[in-house]
Amino acid sequence: MKITAIKCIAFLCIALCMAACDKVDDLSKTPLENIENVSVKHNKIVVEVERDIRMKDYFEFMEKLVATLNSALPYELTEHLLVHANPWIIDRLAHTDYYYTKAQNQFIYDPSQIVIFGKGERIRIPAHRETQQLIRDQKNTYIDVNIPEYTLRVIQYENEIASFSVRVGQNNTRYWEVTKREEDLRTKHGEGYINWINKNPTYMNPVDSHTYTSTKRDDGRRTLLPQIPFLHPKINGRSYGQAIHPTTNPETLGKAYSNGCIGVSEADAWRIYYHAPVGTKMKIRYDLIVCDEKGKATTLPDIYEYEVYNGSCELHIEME
Repeated sequence: MKITAIKCIAFLCIALCMAACDKVDDLSKTPLENIENVSVKHNKIVVEVERDIRMKDYFEFMEKLVATLNSALPYELTEHLLVHANPWIIDRLAHTDYYYTKAQNQFIYDPSQIVIFGKGERIRIPAHRETQQLIRDQKNTYIDVNIPEYTLRVIQYENEIASFSVRVGQNNTRYWEVTKREEDLRTKHGEGYINWINKNPTYMNPVDSHTYTSTKRDDGRRTLLPQIPFLHPKINGRSYGQAIHPTTNPETLGKAYSNGCIGVSEADAWRIYYHAPVGTKMKIRYDLIVCDEKGKATTLPDIYEYEVYNGSCELHIEME
């Protein structure tokens, strides 16, 4: 993927100094290959996209852009930090959801061809102070899942900032060809963190080890599968294989339906991904007693028949 270099080294040096608000020793030696057009708008650095970037090229584009910026800036950016400085990108990705495009009277068979960045669009580069605040926000964010409530929440500074409907594992056991043994399909609960992220996942049925590239949607139409990251947590020190990933059949949300994974809609999968980089803490609960906004307790169905009635009105995880 070719990315145009800017013409003037001195211009980028001035722009980056303005963004960084820090002393820079020698930006004149900054490598400028593989960077988009850079300009200053109202004392802010913006990167102009030189050509349409489709979904199939999105992660490669972001990786190269972040690497090039980090070779020039006196502080470090990540894909997650850059996107949070440009929240419209998350909305753009979320709107690739098949059911969103369908509501716009579009049928998209191959989601990899959707344009994420159009030629001439600008990506804003956060200054050092803003970047430090984004890092603090990130460190004070965790993912909370309550299995019988079929809900995943994003908690930041102990406040819920987003919640999403999920599907969870079935109350059943089944032989998996992939592991050659009988597996408990119930989603495991406990505390841990996001251990790794697969940005180009292979879709596979663990029951028969069959891999597939297309899916039948809830409306009966078939499309190719979306390229949306799978988040793999480590819970209680173990990797159970129960990823947080999109389902192409949102009719199954709010049910104990999966082989153990935590399924979310395509749009929600993008929003969760950008709140949960590797290392993000995570808590998976099995709380049957939950409280509404007025503090009234409600008892949920015991979908796994544990007969243990845990729960409270507060969420808490240590954020060291």
